Amino acid sequence: MLPLVALVGRPNVGKSTLFNALTRTRDALVHDQPGVTRDRNYGLCRPEGQREFAVVDTGGIGGEDEGIAGATTRQARAAAAEADLVLFIVDGRQGASRLDDDILAWLRKTARPTYLVVNKTDGLDTHAALSEFAHYGFTDVIGISSAHRQGIDDLIDVILERLPELGDSAQLDNDPSRIKVAFIGRPNVGKSTLVNRLLGEERMIASEVAGTTRDAVAVDMERDGRLYRLVDTAGLRRKSRVDEVVEKFSIIKTLHAIEQCQVAVVMLDANEGVTDQDASVLGYALDAGRALVIAVNKWDGLSEYQRQQNESLLARKLTFVDWAERVRISATHGSGLRELFAAVHRAHASATREFSTSEVTQAMEAAYEANPPPVIRNHVAKLRYAHPAASNPPTFVIHGTRLKTLSDSYKRYLENFFRKRFKLVGTPVRFVFKDSVNPYEGKKNVLSEKQVAKRRRLIRHVKRG
Repeated sequence: MLPLVALVGRPNVGKSTLFNALTRTRDALVHDQPGVTRDRNYGLCRPEGQREFAVVDTGGIGGEDEGIAGATTRQARAAAAEADLVLFIVDGRQGASRLDDDILAWLRKTARPTYLVVNKTDGLDTHAALSEFAHYGFTDVIGISSAHRQGIDDLIDVILERLPELGDSAQLDNDPSRIKVAFIGRPNVGKSTLVNRLLGEERMIASEVAGTTRDAVAVDMERDGRLYRLVDTAGLRRKSRVDEVVEKFSIIKTLHAIEQCQVAVVMLDANEGVTDQDASVLGYALDAGRALVIAVNKWDGLSEYQRQQNESLLARKLTFVDWAERVRISATHGSGLRELFAAVHRAHASATREFSTSEVTQAMEAAYEANPPPVIRNHVAKLRYAHPAASNPPTFVIHGTRLKTLSDSYKRYLENFFRKRFKLVGTPVRFVFKDSVNPYEGKKNVLSEKQVAKRRRLIRHVKRG
């Protein structure tokens, strides 16, 4: 395992900005508002020509033990407990505070290797800024500006000097065999609760307060011998209700997570049924072409009559994704999770399946023979041959003539035929129709002099007759 570095400090001292600077990404959500980061967020620092190490960003420790602030503090303490080196981040512009004193006292009790980093020293007298924290008793302190990448290279050198060769904690890896699963949906439908249930620990902050999760947080997991990367995302609301800048950035991170995943688990609240916003969330996943599994959460709290009504509502409102499997679960009690993962496996296998040109062409010919295209304006489209173009989602290219005359209903027929023939479950199927090009289109047939003379003689002959 790679050694792990934890970024710890009070709110709004620049931990997420430093995380992005070290990992050279924008994975951490950054804003001037304190308390934006809540869950642990892992990444990799890859210095050029030097060994790699893992970095974990944490929420600000606010000195509270209850509510979301208390849960954020517990997440930060858990990150520090598993780290091989803790970077204690302080604000060089504001100087030392009583909260910094409390955090340092707690860090010393943990007995983890700790290094003091004074952030936001740009434009300041560095020696004066560092002297503000001299009473903390650190013999070696560094001043940086993570926003302007000042002192980052020196900080990396210090980190590498203090880190062991190998670490004990588990971080994200880039194993391509991992199935990337994103949990998406409206706020407060149980996404974080489900991820915590799957991991068997309080890895994500789960609360009844809507909008608790603000960032897209990934975590690796192994279950029944298979590897997964679970991504917990922020809830998606209607644009008219999104006012805060932080929430807008959260939505962007969620949409990016949908683009990067292989299977999107869309979570619905069984108590509320299918709302318009649920349909919008499904639309985001469809636009990205992701494989889908619909998880109806809080199913255990319904009566038999409510379940029947819910089934009827799902069948009526989800006709546009009737190919996606629906699983009834309880994130709190863990019921239905085996069926959920079975549906994820089927959707992933269908979305990533590889096809040969011969089997795709045979399927197209069978569909054509069973139901030829209708005659439109005395013309009939002809399907010549087909071949696969891409996977996730499966995409097929069909070549032929007059394909522009194909109606939407016939295209849906082709989609359903291919889905049934290849047993594709839980994934959208896309088609690209390419008309054959006439090589003589637009070219004028110029007659030779002999042909022109023969044409004139023929005209004179006709006139005489």
